[in-house]
Amino acid sequence: MNTKFMLDESRIPKQWYNIIPDMPGPLHPVVNPQTLKPVTPEDMSVIFPMSLIEQEMSTERWIDIPEDVREKYRLWRPAPLFRARRLEQALQTPAKIYYKYEGVSPAGSHKPNSAIPQAYYNKQAGIRRLATETGAGQWGSSLALACSMFGLECTIYMVKVSCTQKPYRKSMMQLWGATVIPSPSEFTNAGRSILAHDPNNLGSLGIAISEAVEDAATHDDTNYALGSVLNHVCLHQTVIGLEAKEQMELAGDYPDIVIACCGGGSNFAGLAFPFLSDRANGKKVRCLAVEPASCPTLTKGIYAFDYGDTAKLAPITKMYTLGHDFMPPGIHAGGLRYHGESALISQLYHAGEIEAKSYKQNACFEGALLFARSEGIVPAPESSHAVRAAIDEAVLAKEEGKEKTILFGLSGHGQLDMMAYDAYLSGALEDFEYPEEMIRQSLERLPKVSF
Repeated sequence: MNTKFMLDESRIPKQWYNIIPDMPGPLHPVVNPQTLKPVTPEDMSVIFPMSLIEQEMSTERWIDIPEDVREKYRLWRPAPLFRARRLEQALQTPAKIYYKYEGVSPAGSHKPNSAIPQAYYNKQAGIRRLATETGAGQWGSSLALACSMFGLECTIYMVKVSCTQKPYRKSMMQLWGATVIPSPSEFTNAGRSILAHDPNNLGSLGIAISEAVEDAATHDDTNYALGSVLNHVCLHQTVIGLEAKEQMELAGDYPDIVIACCGGGSNFAGLAFPFLSDRANGKKVRCLAVEPASCPTLTKGIYAFDYGDTAKLAPITKMYTLGHDFMPPGIHAGGLRYHGESALISQLYHAGEIEAKSYKQNACFEGALLFARSEGIVPAPESSHAVRAAIDEAVLAKEEGKEKTILFGLSGHGQLDMMAYDAYLSGALEDFEYPEEMIRQSLERLPKVSF
């Protein structure tokens, strides 16, 4: 029988954890793409409210969560932590496997943890509309939900290949009142430029970000909201790890390894950063970021200054990157198809504080199938990367005859991703090879920045 570890509503965190004071060394500057000088708060105010800019640049370790945000969190938080005993039995492993399940949110993923505070702060600033991008649709549906809660309009540029693969996520966004535009589109200069060069372009997060940033920057009543990568997004997501630490105490246990899938980084940051705080204070804990082999930002990218989007509108940051105009293959884990990585996660990886691993999508779906048949929950394709890595760690523990405590993030359910599971079950799911030549060409076009 599985064990479920729950906290009552009074245990919803009252503060977010900011990892910046505990980072290994000072942060690299964020660079304005027009001036090639460090960005100022005034630069960022074109698309963000000052409250979020302050969080982005804050060096305070703890930042208060507004009560109105905590009230919205009560719809599903604290999220449950499970011990996966049935999976342990299926693997016949001495390892103990726990997972923090974020699929209980109204949008079915971890993304509302940041969408709700971003909508709140923009409403407080008098903004009428938010523009954003979405890959697999988890962020888009979450921001649509948050905007409906605070009476904001919402425009979402959804990566075109995901519109085809995940039509019901588009329906969710529209149900909550959002306007959804397949990206690249004819609605922005960035989109039109891409389509003029490649009319059949499948889209990418980099392109969709360009369109959403352009939309926000050219409308006075509109701001931009990003679902990953930025410091304030990683900050908001730490409610996951803060709850998980308390739940692990209830279980009388502590993880040897913390595992989460990683695209732009918000999910990994949310679970891992509070445990990395322990590591900074001498606790022995490994943290593993898992990514797709066809878009291997950490494991195959380079640590360099690069643009956050394809059209070079977003700020330039020091990060692990595959090149801002790299076009990832159309894998089903659309939320992980991003060319870059959070600056915070990149610096932690470069310093050796975290580990990274990549998998092809058939291996991930194989793990997801075993998990679903053992635990009953269908993982999102993104989450299946963490499932796969957790299974491999448990198998390794069996081979070595060692006990091990594994904690992984199940960042969302896959009930709207059944087209991907149909492809896997029919043997039609394709494993894309690492596109080395494409990445090499893209890396040749990095911006010339030195700090």
